[in-house]
Amino acid sequence: MGKVFSALAVSVDGYITGRGAGPGHGLGDGGMLFDWYFSGDTPSREFDGFRLSQASARVFDETAARVGAVVVGRNTFEDSEHFGGGSPHPNAPLVLLSHRPADVSDRQRLVTTGVADAIAAARELAGGKDGKDSKDGKSGKDIGLMGGGVVTAALKEGLVDELILHQVPVLLGGGRPFFQELPQHIRLTLVEAVPAPGVTHLRYEVQK
Repeated sequence: MGKVFSALAVSVDGYITGRGAGPGHGLGDGGMLFDWYFSGDTPSREFDGFRLSQASARVFDETAARVGAVVVGRNTFEDSEHFGGGSPHPNAPLVLLSHRPADVSDRQRLVTTGVADAIAAARELAGGKDGKDSKDGKSGKDIGLMGGGVVTAALKEGLVDELILHQVPVLLGGGRPFFQELPQHIRLTLVEAVPAPGVTHLRYEVQK
C-alpha cells in the first residue's frame, strides 16, 4: 500500500505561509518559501518551469514522482484559487477535505466526512483502495497531504507515514503553521537530510 506523507516548504519557525495569506496571495508575505523552486539551473522532470539546484532537483523530483493523489485542506484550496480547477501536482488528482460545501471541478473530488475518508478517496484515485494495481492498470502510489489542518488531522488519527520539510532559512514570525496543536507527542526518525542552496530537505519517518 502506498504511503501517506506531506512535503511542504516551511520556515525555520514552522510557517508554511507568511502573514496575509488569502486568495490571490497564497503565501502572503512569505513568497521566499518558494524561491528555491526557481533559483537553480536544473530543470525539474516533474514540474514544467521549475529550475532548481542539482541537490534540490533530485529530492524534489523523487518526491513528486511518488504522488498518485493529493489531499488538500480548505484554506490551501481557497488561497490557491481552487488550483484553477486542477491540482497542485501536474499528474495527480486533487481531493478537497472540507466540512462545508465547496465548488469543485470535474477533475476534483470533495470529501466532507473526515480525513480518513479523504485519504481513502485519494487511494482509490491513485490506484485502488488496497494500494495494489487497479482495474485501469494504475499502480497504487503515495498520497500527498497539503495544508496544516489536513496534516494535523491525519497525524491525530495515525495516518501519516512520512513528513518532508523543505526548510527555508528564514523566520517569518507569523502566518499559517505547518502543524497545529496535537493531543500528544509524535516521535520522528530522521532518514535523510540534504543541504541545498536556499533550503535544507529533511525527511522523517513517523514512529508508530
